Amino acid sequence: MRIETLTGAALTEALDDVARLRIAVFRDWPYLYDGDYDYERRYLQIYEQSNRAIVIAVFDGDWLVGAATAAPLAEHADDFFEAFAGTTINIDKTFYCGESVLLPRYRGRGIGRQFFDLREDYARGMGYEHMCFAAVMRPSDHPLRPSAYKPLDPFWEARGYRRLPGVVARFPWKDVDQAVETDKPMQFWFRDL
Repeated sequence: MRIETLTGAALTEALDDVARLRIAVFRDWPYLYDGDYDYERRYLQIYEQSNRAIVIAVFDGDWLVGAATAAPLAEHADDFFEAFAGTTINIDKTFYCGESVLLPRYRGRGIGRQFFDLREDYARGMGYEHMCFAAVMRPSDHPLRPSAYKPLDPFWEARGYRRLPGVVARFPWKDVDQAVETDKPMQFWFRDL
């Protein structure tokens, strides 16, 4: 196994596999995403078009088994403008962690920590002062919630992230058990670098 930080052409080359990985991993709790490859490739173009975006890629041989994305928050402003309206957060000084996706059999090896370490180090090196990410909010009594599920909140809090009260975006997608898309609340988490 190897972990690489991808930018530029290497990032672009990996995006087809990142799209497939997102569909596979986000199908599970808590996202329950009934993914669509064409949508995924359109969504991932923001990373392809950025000259500051990165993908932290985990390979088992030549097979992409994990990926974590990041780019300046300002490049996501259209998606997140409403969520950050009325806050004092300077989005021009904030780097945004997109997804962290890792196939289940590779979990528990410290790769999640490396995803955050590498993205935070990269953002610091680019002069950013803050990091943020968004996580889907699901009710604790959701019928598809696995009984053994453990939220990642303690992991994020140990890294210095905190919830931003009231800073919630909404994104539509179709759940695996639903016939149509519905809006999902996405809670933002934030830390100073």
